[in-house]
Amino acid sequence: MSLFAFLHENRRFLFAGAVLSFLSSFGQTYFIAIFSAEIMGTFDLSDGQWGGLYTVSTTASALVMLWAGALTDRFRVRQLIWTVLPVLALTCLAMAANSAVPLLFLVIFFLRLFGQGMTMQLSVVAMARWFAARRGLALSLAALGFAVGQAGLPVIVALGLTVFDWRSMWVGAALILALSVPLLHWLLTKERTPQSHAEDKQSVGMDGRHWTRGEVLRSPIFWLLLPMLLGPPAWGTALFFQQVHIAAVKGWPLVDYLALIPLLTVVGIAATLVSGQLIDRFGSAALARFYMLPFAATFFLIGSAETLGVAAIGMIFFGIGHGIQSTVPAAFWSEYFGTRHIGAIKAVSTSIMVFGSAIGPGISGALIDLGYSFPEQMGVLVVYFLIAAILVWVATARAKRSLAPA
Repeated sequence: MSLFAFLHENRRFLFAGAVLSFLSSFGQTYFIAIFSAEIMGTFDLSDGQWGGLYTVSTTASALVMLWAGALTDRFRVRQLIWTVLPVLALTCLAMAANSAVPLLFLVIFFLRLFGQGMTMQLSVVAMARWFAARRGLALSLAALGFAVGQAGLPVIVALGLTVFDWRSMWVGAALILALSVPLLHWLLTKERTPQSHAEDKQSVGMDGRHWTRGEVLRSPIFWLLLPMLLGPPAWGTALFFQQVHIAAVKGWPLVDYLALIPLLTVVGIAATLVSGQLIDRFGSAALARFYMLPFAATFFLIGSAETLGVAAIGMIFFGIGHGIQSTVPAAFWSEYFGTRHIGAIKAVSTSIMVFGSAIGPGISGALIDLGYSFPEQMGVLVVYFLIAAILVWVATARAKRSLAPA
């Protein structure tokens, strides 16, 4: 099937995946962090208190994701959106109305669980299950929704805050989520049959069978891949969380440093699309082996950079790694462990990544308080990603010996 024919025939499913990944933005760190100053001022929180609350809430959501994510194996996406998105919308309204610190913990917990967690889980699992031969392409196209949100929402919110109160921005987010539910229901009126309901359409994994979540967790391959899963969300989130600190340490104007973010987004979109095509042609393991190297290059370049030009090159490498991250992990689980239990398996992966996004800012901030600037920490992170890359090579070599020929 030609690319045009594939896009035309599957336009509803692909657009639904992109919409879901976009809607996850309202629970992502980059969106919530836009309001950090307003939240700290309203609730009288210090940077450490706000960061600690955010870390604890996010960690709690990661633990719940282990159970909640597995629901995608039992229910259709069309059914789950009527719970996930309304709860996320109500949480946005709660953010707008809340005035108590204890309730702020719950608000952040639900934003992270139903936003970054479940809404993105619906998008990724749907693409991994609905598509086989073009799975990589489908994942990359769906991930464009997240890229659009990351590129556009901060600008929209920044402009909105010059006119409206910060709480009204959260009311707007709730309205977008509420209007998206009937749209997604219409897009999925003829939803593809989940492979857990269609035995003949399932994609098996290693040893010609479907692996359960328990079997995956007992596999050495999973534990070899753990640093790969944990590293990018942990230290990538820290890179964004500490952007003011980085600019101050380097002596760069903050506005000039932040101007590099659109470069990252453009490169990330391109890398997402290219990685999806490469996965379909060469398999997910081929890309996974190089997945950690762009992140190692990122932290080496930004950590040692004395000029914004070198930092810009670092952001380009980060965009490449970020784009690959949108496709490789989900494709790997489906290809090597089968699709029957992909929701439960992906829930583990998502929980690890959410947990990483919780601990990265906390660890980096604690080390800064001890006198180690984040640029100084980056040398250790380079070593981390290189070790993770070696472990991925070992894991994929072992996995490929057990994978039946396509």
